[in-house]
Amino acid sequence: MSHRQRREALCQRLVELQLDALLVTNSLNVRYLTGFTGSHAALLVHAEGDQRSVFCTDGRYQTQSQRQVPDLRRVIDRSCLLRLAQDAREHTVGRLGFESHVVTVDGYAALAKVTGPEVLVAISRPVERLRSIKDHTEVAALRTACAIADAALAGLLADGGLHPGRTEREVARDLEARLVALGAAGPSFETIVAAGAHSAIPHHRPTDTELCCGDLVKLDFGALVEGYHSDMTRTMVLGAPSAWQQELYDLVAAAQAAGRAALRAHVDVREVDAAARKVIVEAGHGNDFVHGLGHGVGLQIHEAPALSQFAAGTLEVGMTVTVEPGVYLAGRGGVRIEDTLVVTGDEPELLTMTTKELVVVPC
Repeated sequence: MSHRQRREALCQRLVELQLDALLVTNSLNVRYLTGFTGSHAALLVHAEGDQRSVFCTDGRYQTQSQRQVPDLRRVIDRSCLLRLAQDAREHTVGRLGFESHVVTVDGYAALAKVTGPEVLVAISRPVERLRSIKDHTEVAALRTACAIADAALAGLLADGGLHPGRTEREVARDLEARLVALGAAGPSFETIVAAGAHSAIPHHRPTDTELCCGDLVKLDFGALVEGYHSDMTRTMVLGAPSAWQQELYDLVAAAQAAGRAALRAHVDVREVDAAARKVIVEAGHGNDFVHGLGHGVGLQIHEAPALSQFAAGTLEVGMTVTVEPGVYLAGRGGVRIEDTLVVTGDEPELLTMTTKELVVVPC
């Protein structure tokens, strides 16, 4: 899908909302609709289409915007919010939507001075709703990002990069360097390496703690490709697993398989969470599964839809999400297994291909 087609889809939504135009100020939403990758821009999307829509950025990006946004009228201004509001007023826009989750109170007051408050209509996440369903170009970028993450982890293991005496921080930096060497723009987020008791902390930040024989080691990481984020978690063990470690791993693996099996188009997101959570609850560890089952991935590492017992909505073909149950035993260790998958009309497409069998790393 081209950027123009994405804007056309948004225009259809504006007609449904009875809006004359929408002021887009979230930078990722501007990128999604135009392809512009600079740090400062805004977009005025008219319901009538591109012939009236306007792109704005500042002077630093004049040349870049000519190259990346050749198909829209462009204006150069340091205050894009007010410049595009003025354009809407001059073209007698009667109902101007704005991203209410982005525009601040001060920003709203400034807008109202230009357009009048009676013109402004608060709209929450209209572009994010479009972004939740990925087109073929987006899925291709995510496939590449996931393949790079798989290859980076395989290289780390093959080269003996996970061994006693190495620190969490050293492993994290090694893994991130491998992502870049394989073609990623960088990591999707700060890599999590959590060894021993730290593996029971869901979002532990790597420290200078050394890995030890007998540790569970949780690796949560991803690759950034063309602005799109992959996400994968694998938990490994240094040396032969103890009985409790193997039991915990098998439980989380069963829950993760149940969550993947429930991932179907038109299914309520809470049902997917419930399918995995039921396995863990029935094993007596419901209180040790402390987060939702998963989340959408794309231009952000966490985006719609959410898979949790508190979320709302149904899955649709093209949504790309994680399935990542975890059980965390404070002071002992924890296990999380996470994949990135695409919802299809049949079984979901698995993008993260690293084995989900417990990997035993020799000490």
